[in-house]
Amino acid sequence: MTQIDHDEIEDSSAPLIEHLAELRTRLMHSALAFVLGMIICFTVWNPIFNFLTHPLCDAMAARGTADCGLILIKLQEGFFVAISISLMGGLMLSFPYISYQMWRFVAPGLYKSEQGAFLPFLIASPFMFFLGASFAFYIVTPLAFDFFLGFQQPGTVLNEEVTNGTAGIAFQGSAQEYLNLTIKFIVAFGLCFQLPVLLTLMGKAGLVSSEGLGNVRKYAVVAILVLAALVTPPDVITQVILFVVVYGLYEISIWLVRRVETKREARLRAEGYYDDEDIEDPLMKDFDDK
Repeated sequence: MTQIDHDEIEDSSAPLIEHLAELRTRLMHSALAFVLGMIICFTVWNPIFNFLTHPLCDAMAARGTADCGLILIKLQEGFFVAISISLMGGLMLSFPYISYQMWRFVAPGLYKSEQGAFLPFLIASPFMFFLGASFAFYIVTPLAFDFFLGFQQPGTVLNEEVTNGTAGIAFQGSAQEYLNLTIKFIVAFGLCFQLPVLLTLMGKAGLVSSEGLGNVRKYAVVAILVLAALVTPPDVITQVILFVVVYGLYEISIWLVRRVETKREARLRAEGYYDDEDIEDPLMKDFDDK
C-alpha cells in the first residue's frame, strides 16, 4: 500500500469516527434525559396512577359503584406499577429533548432546504402522539371500560340482596392489569396517529405517491382491520373506533401527500425542470385523426 492510499484511508476514517463520537454524545444525553424523567415520575407515581384511574372510576360511578379500588394480586405488584408509570412518564417527558438530540445529529448533514422540510415533521410527531394519547384516554377508554363493566351480574359480591341464588359477578381488578390495559390504549392510538406524519414524510422523499396510496386503499382497509384486532381488546366498540380513526388518518395522509406533490410540481415548473409529457399537443392530435 502506498503512502497516498494510506493518507486517503486516514482522511475517510476521520469523519466516520467524528460521526460515531457525535452519535455517542447524543445517545448519552438522551439516556440521561430519559433516566431523569423516570426519576421524576417515580417520585409522583401515585398522583399519576390516580389520574389514570379516572376513566374507570367515572364508569363505575355511572353504574352506582362508589368504590373503584384496585387490588394487588402479587406482593411485588405495587412496585412494578410504579416502575411501569415511571417508564411511560419518563419517555413522554424526555421525548421532546430526545427529538431535539436527533435533530442536532442529522441537521448538519442536511441542506437548508432539507432542514426546513424535515423540521416540521419532527415537531408534528410528538404533537400527533399526544393527540392520539389524549383521544384514547378521554374518549376510547371510558367507552371500553363501560362496555367491560356491563358484564357484571348482581349478587352478594356487589353487596346486593338477591333471592334467586345466582352467583354475583363483580369487577375486582388488578392494578397492574388495569395499568397495562390503559397504557396499551394510549400507546396504540398514539402510534396510529403517527400515520399522517410518516406517509407525508415518505411522500416528500418520493417513496410513496397519492395515486399509489389510493390504489392500495382496499389492502389498507384489511391491514387496518387486522391492526384494530391486534392492538385493542376483543370488544367490537373499541375495534370499530380504532378502525374509523386510522382509516380517516389514512385518507388525510393521501390528501397531505397530494398537497406535497402539487407543491413539488409547482416548484419544478417555476424552475423549468418539469416536463409536461401528459399534455397532448392539439396539432399532433389533428394529424393523428387524419
